[in-house]
Amino acid sequence: MSIGFYIIMAAQFFSALADNALLIAAIAILRDLKAPAEYEPLLKTFFTVSYVVLAAFVGAFADSMPKWRVMFISNGIKILGCALMFFDVHPLLAYAVVGLGAASYSPAKYGILTEYLPHRLLVVANGWIEGLTVMAIILGVVLGGALIRPDVAQSILSLDLPLVDTGIDTVPEMNLTVIGALYLVAALFNLYIPETGVDHKPLKRNPVYLLHEFNHCLRLLWRDKLGQVSLAVTTLFWGAGATLQFIVIEWARAALHLDLSKASMLQGVVALGVAVGAVLAARMITLRKSVRVIPLGIYMGIGVIVMILVPHIPDVPLFPGTRLAMDLRFAISLVLLVVVGGLSGYFVVPMNALLQHRGHILMGAGHSIAVQNFNENLSILIMTSAYSFLVRSGLSVFGVIVLFGLFVAGTMYFVKRLHEANQREFDSVGQLEDAAHH
Repeated sequence: MSIGFYIIMAAQFFSALADNALLIAAIAILRDLKAPAEYEPLLKTFFTVSYVVLAAFVGAFADSMPKWRVMFISNGIKILGCALMFFDVHPLLAYAVVGLGAASYSPAKYGILTEYLPHRLLVVANGWIEGLTVMAIILGVVLGGALIRPDVAQSILSLDLPLVDTGIDTVPEMNLTVIGALYLVAALFNLYIPETGVDHKPLKRNPVYLLHEFNHCLRLLWRDKLGQVSLAVTTLFWGAGATLQFIVIEWARAALHLDLSKASMLQGVVALGVAVGAVLAARMITLRKSVRVIPLGIYMGIGVIVMILVPHIPDVPLFPGTRLAMDLRFAISLVLLVVVGGLSGYFVVPMNALLQHRGHILMGAGHSIAVQNFNENLSILIMTSAYSFLVRSGLSVFGVIVLFGLFVAGTMYFVKRLHEANQREFDSVGQLEDAAHH
């Protein structure tokens, strides 16, 4: 990999780091405001609505200019959203502005991979990007959880610059200042992303034309026998992953009696599992073999259901008197969350690479990623809204976990059957090889 690829990774790392730290900061602000519990999953709903509403336009925008410039502009929008939250705009609205920046950032972030790299390196590149993104999620939620700890927050607030009154006097203000600085670092890396030499399509100003073009691309990818399977898997994965973020926080409170700061660390444990699965997939799965990982999605759903057994595990102390001191319940919880994350990372990375490959062949990078984002974020909207409704209706987190796990396992079983039916119609591996030769 060349230096340009590592610059792309660095830009993505800092932007994703800030996104996830900001989510924890926003949850903390909502709790300070005594907002209803269902507002917390609505943060993700407001964040992702731009991906769905603007899907027809952000792909064309990403293909209309160099990808580094799109990423730089998008990071500027994220900084604006962070600043709005700093100046006391409601977290839901401010996080929606950050989502607007993320929606325009994503087609450029993934689209540049297909422009910059040969298709034979796409699984490896996706493994690195997904692994690094998940590492940013881990560190982001850990950073967000650490910044809201009273001892850490007060230590940072006490570090006043000599002769300078920053005007930052509260924990939320301090959090948002640190997170805004991370977005600035990402924007600086954007400036050094190399040109790919790909011709850019002039941005059409007629919104009706853009909607028609997007609808054509959407139908094209869903009708493609390989595209529909990979798109179904990634759509489910991102909807399930976004919902699992909030399920883990509530489950940690109910099953392990952890506060938000410590529960956010468990989100990082899931993300660590995803990173390990992503790296293993990048090493072991080629583009031609990518569809073989589909059954792992069923096992992931079953693994989530096992989480309901954790409260019944005895509090037997392990490693007493050492830094690793913990009880058996907590240790098994860590292993379970890593396994769930590992399964999801291992099956989604090859599917993501296959989807990018098919999309790039059928319609171009930016449009393909915009279609992918539309489906994945529509899934996030539906699943997080459903979770918010279940919380508001009074269903316990353990009941939600059972429904969630059954839905994931059942949907992945349906996708598996769909792929098997497609295989009976034609040799999918042969078609993929033919496309690669062209």
